[in-house]
Amino acid sequence: MWGGLMRIKEALLPTRSTSAVVAFFDRLGCVVTRDGPSVTVRIGLSEVRFVERDFDGSHHLAFTIPTGTFARAHQWLEQRTPLLSIDDRTEFEGPESWNSRSMYFDGPDGQVLELIERRGLPSRHVESFTAADLECVSEIGVAVPDVLAAVTTLRAAGIQPYGNKPTGDFAAVGDIDGLLILVTPGRAWFPTTSRHVADTPVTVNTSVERELTRGAGKSLQPANANPAERAPTD
Repeated sequence: MWGGLMRIKEALLPTRSTSAVVAFFDRLGCVVTRDGPSVTVRIGLSEVRFVERDFDGSHHLAFTIPTGTFARAHQWLEQRTPLLSIDDRTEFEGPESWNSRSMYFDGPDGQVLELIERRGLPSRHVESFTAADLECVSEIGVAVPDVLAAVTTLRAAGIQPYGNKPTGDFAAVGDIDGLLILVTPGRAWFPTTSRHVADTPVTVNTSVERELTRGAGKSLQPANANPAERAPTD
């Protein structure tokens, strides 16, 4: 059920290798389908479609896990892919206002991926964690030339900043169900120092009721839009 303002239904992202995307998400156990030159990955209630093209930098996606399953999810994930760490630490508390906990991991094509437990969401018992327990894509990183200007535009459309006050190079906008992470190009994705934000077209289809464009090819589409109709372009 798509009740939240910012539920992320579909996203369209570029990748340098659809084969790498297929191999990675197959290893996690996600449902992956090929459609001509693109690959679609099902993450709970969300779908991410990847189209092959060349670009610089890394993308960021976060997947919500059920509240109360963090330890099981951590064990499941570390058996399938390397976790990103700082001083051997692989579990990170979010900002106090987020009431969350995260683990980060290497995705295909240099992606910085995240599993996040949002404690404000209802808990659910999971006996043995699998990819089927990933609830949705709840964060997508979007590079914008002016973060504060983008926040102003989105606020005018009824999409509010989330958690901490926006800064000149970082802002989260949306709600607990779905967030756009607005960042300046070239900024490093946490918890790395070398994976820099990719300044590429990103299309996000949410339950928001109007389309907003952020830079060339970057748009927030209405819920009835079909991102398959738009391949990323410069």
